[in-house]
Amino acid sequence: MAHGGDLGAARALFPEAPEPWIDLSTGINPVPYPCPALEASLWQRLPAAADAAALRAAAAEAYGAPDPDHVVPAPGTQILIETLPRLSPPARVAVIGPTYAEHAAAWARGGHAVVSVPELTAVGDAAIVVAVNPNNPDGRVLAGDELLALARDLGRRGGLLVVDEAFGDLEPAPSLAGALEPGLVVLRSFGKTYGLAGLRLGFALAVPETARGIAAALGPWAVSGPALAIGRAALADRAWRAEAAAARAADAARLDRMLARAGGAVVGGTCLFRLARFPDAPGLYDRLGAAGIYVRRFADRPDLLRFGLPADKGQWCRLSRVLR
Repeated sequence: MAHGGDLGAARALFPEAPEPWIDLSTGINPVPYPCPALEASLWQRLPAAADAAALRAAAAEAYGAPDPDHVVPAPGTQILIETLPRLSPPARVAVIGPTYAEHAAAWARGGHAVVSVPELTAVGDAAIVVAVNPNNPDGRVLAGDELLALARDLGRRGGLLVVDEAFGDLEPAPSLAGALEPGLVVLRSFGKTYGLAGLRLGFALAVPETARGIAAALGPWAVSGPALAIGRAALADRAWRAEAAAARAADAARLDRMLARAGGAVVGGTCLFRLARFPDAPGLYDRLGAAGIYVRRFADRPDLLRFGLPADKGQWCRLSRVLR
């Protein structure tokens, strides 16, 4: 399955491209949170229960969950996407798509019957529904009240709604983290928002009984000591997050103008990535790759390209020259 961020693949496609590469193929904040200095002991001992509890408290506060008992830290949201299908008996699963392909793939690997549907009204009798909100790659936002109504209906039937809010931290889109129901699990990504994807940290938010089941499936010491410490500090830094939201929104608007001048039609996205249609998207992809700029293309939609945000003035200038 194709993903962004694989510069090895980019170098194989464009071996003559100049270094350093500019990786715009992901939706990761290009301006990362400044990690605090860590005690050496965090690298030398197993993660402490008190440190995990402190992270859960910081996450509950940051995301608006009722309390820490509703929070499950994990080594990235991808692990949670893989874990949830193993906690449910085989069922019909409806994924609101097109969207991040790992959701459907994980439920299929778990023995579930998976269908892709275009909207919430098309889920039919599915016992489990997966929605990415805001959606990746087009940024579509589903109404919070409609999602919550569906979660309640599924909960009454013993089903489940999984809402992946991986790109929600810096967006004005409504979150369901403060309205958790027995039939609802909300996923939040730390690495995308804070530009620290390599730290591998993410969260599931759910009612306590469901949260305990997810935590048990992950096992002890699921999150490393350094990740617990950095995550706690970052999630408590509300000023940084507010500044990042404003700065990335301005960057996204700047990128939209740049893409429009290059003949692109921006069709969606979030403040961390933009999706655009071009008359000759494959040709532009090749020109960007030859210049050492890696963007995301889609085999099933060859007219679309997804652009992450450049990190600094030099990267903005390189991108502008190729687009011109």
